Amino acid sequence: MPYDFDTVIDRRNTASLKFDFHEERGKAPELLPLWVADMDFSLPREVLDDIKARVQHGVFGYTFTDDEYHRAVHDWFANHYGWETKREWIITTPGVVFAIATAIRAFSALGEAVLIQPPVYYPFAQMARYNGRRIVKAPLSYNDETYTYSIDFDEFERVVREEKPRVFVLCNPHNPGGLVWTRDELKKMGEICLEHNCIVVSDEIHEDFARPGYEHVVFADLDPRFEAITVTCTSPSKSFNMAGLQISNVFIANEGLRNLYQAEHNATGYGEVGCLGMVAARSVYSKGGPWLEELKEYLEGNLAFMKEYLAEHASQLVVVEPQSTYLVWVDCKALALSDEQLRELVEDKARLWLDMGTMFGEEGSGFIRFNIACPRATLVQALKQLADAI
Repeated sequence: MPYDFDTVIDRRNTASLKFDFHEERGKAPELLPLWVADMDFSLPREVLDDIKARVQHGVFGYTFTDDEYHRAVHDWFANHYGWETKREWIITTPGVVFAIATAIRAFSALGEAVLIQPPVYYPFAQMARYNGRRIVKAPLSYNDETYTYSIDFDEFERVVREEKPRVFVLCNPHNPGGLVWTRDELKKMGEICLEHNCIVVSDEIHEDFARPGYEHVVFADLDPRFEAITVTCTSPSKSFNMAGLQISNVFIANEGLRNLYQAEHNATGYGEVGCLGMVAARSVYSKGGPWLEELKEYLEGNLAFMKEYLAEHASQLVVVEPQSTYLVWVDCKALALSDEQLRELVEDKARLWLDMGTMFGEEGSGFIRFNIACPRATLVQALKQLADAI
């Protein structure tokens, strides 16, 4: 059945972080928001029907993940990635950032190092910092001529060897760069981490958005040795726009690591899962495949439109070609603006709320992150405002 991604749904006055908290975040209320990584699309009707059926039952006592839930999760990863998971590997959390913070506490001590690859999803650094760990960086290498990123493996190995991080938080696929790491790249990182006893916390929340021609590879599934040092963090929240339902699945095959993680998880006081999040996750993993495929086709159209529009109306801005995610990383360096001037252009002149590149580390200077998971009309409006401001 065809799904509707063109209708603009008014999200105001729904306690939406994206649309209702401008002033609390220091933004002018009229700014058009395309920042935080949620989508402006409704869940498919068949999933909403499952949620409604559970609501109509009327009783919302304590709930936990059942056999049907675990079958749905297992089958999704087996069918899409050939990854044969086991039920005992799964620890359910309210979100991937929660899971990463828990892993950092479980596998490192105060003052020990946590490795990241900036520019990268900013909660990685936040969770390390909030939990009293030392952040060490192996920045991605950026080519200003080809507008592409790569890993400097010599530098990566040097940092791991010298700084001795206890945890490496891997963004796979990479946000904001939109990179889908190849098997070879993942193997090289994995071998270095193995050699230096560094546990890999792999954030794979954008896994379902690999574009045509690219393959998402589950890091833990590459090699049994990698499986033994990896915590894999997943959630249907990005793929199906259900972050507000607060559910994610953390896979830990190594029993020893799992016990350490579970102990730290227990210390947070989080136990039973949210009822509606569980129902929704079970439903999207069982029934959401066709909707997701149509969504990805729509996002391909949005990306093509964005590239064509910028080339014609704002050629100073260059899209870093994404291989995954619906978050487009845009190189604005040709404007020759400081980061504060770039923010003024985006917010004060274009009247947009975007994520500025420096949120992802100093390595993001001169970039903006643009969320294209919106109806085409919204994207057209945003791009016109930006081009007119330039």
